[in-house]
Amino acid sequence: MQVFYTPRYYADIGEGHVFPIRKFELVRDRLLAEGTLAPSELIEPQPAPVADVLLVHTEDYVTRLRAGSLTPRELRRLGLPWSKALVRRSFLATGGTIRAARAALTDGIASNLAGGTHHAFPDHGEGFCVLNDVAVAIRVLRRDELVERVAVVDLDVHQGNGTATIFEGDAGVFTFSIHGAKNYPVFKARSTLDVELPDATGDDEYLRALAEHLPRVFTRRPDIVFYLGGADPYAGDKLGRLSLSLAGLRARDEFVLGECRARGVPVATVMSGGYAADINDTVEIHCNTIRAAKASSATRSAGRNSVRL
Repeated sequence: MQVFYTPRYYADIGEGHVFPIRKFELVRDRLLAEGTLAPSELIEPQPAPVADVLLVHTEDYVTRLRAGSLTPRELRRLGLPWSKALVRRSFLATGGTIRAARAALTDGIASNLAGGTHHAFPDHGEGFCVLNDVAVAIRVLRRDELVERVAVVDLDVHQGNGTATIFEGDAGVFTFSIHGAKNYPVFKARSTLDVELPDATGDDEYLRALAEHLPRVFTRRPDIVFYLGGADPYAGDKLGRLSLSLAGLRARDEFVLGECRARGVPVATVMSGGYAADINDTVEIHCNTIRAAKASSATRSAGRNSVRL
């Protein structure tokens, strides 16, 4: 399985920032140490070309972002301090999602150990999201005539308002979000399908909602699914407000990837948010997504081999 990662996913955003930017490295390290991933499966992406990013974002925003001339108000909305390293990591993470999507079309499943920055709008970033990597990847695949229909399964605890806005009215992109009703953003956008859950929702209720609504994603017969496996529905998350356990989140991942596999739909996974009081919990949740993806990859490969036999 191809998994995309670079140490340059890190940028110094200051000690004590609520966004755990070290998680990318820690996830990589844990997956390698336990043998879930072999070093040969990790591929370093290149930054997304500006021309690709401009398929989604405005030239004004991208130009000022790269030049470091965002206004103080824009930076407050973004929630991250500007730096060259932040710009670099944003273009790299977007490049990683593009590469993962292309790899998924070939191999059935692939992952980016970053991405899922679903609060980024065409003309601004917000909620720790600088560029909307999934939206850019979708536009790239469609521009290159690799896909026609796409689904976004967004299981971050916060609604992907940027992604929903970008594709509102686009019949070729099905945006599906399960999120906390009372969580950020205060004013929700309109996804193709939104499922809002009350505070303290636990494993059973969450998984029932997922099982009930996920099949609608496949009625449009997507050529690829982008899966945002957010770690923040976790009970121990500082920004989550839901009450899923580690086991419940792993069951979520296995269900989504299993449904994609059963229908033969390629899937690209990205990490999205996670802010547990103990960063090791966030890391474990993201690792579980990759463990589930690796198991799904093995099952897909076994199926292809049995057909050949």
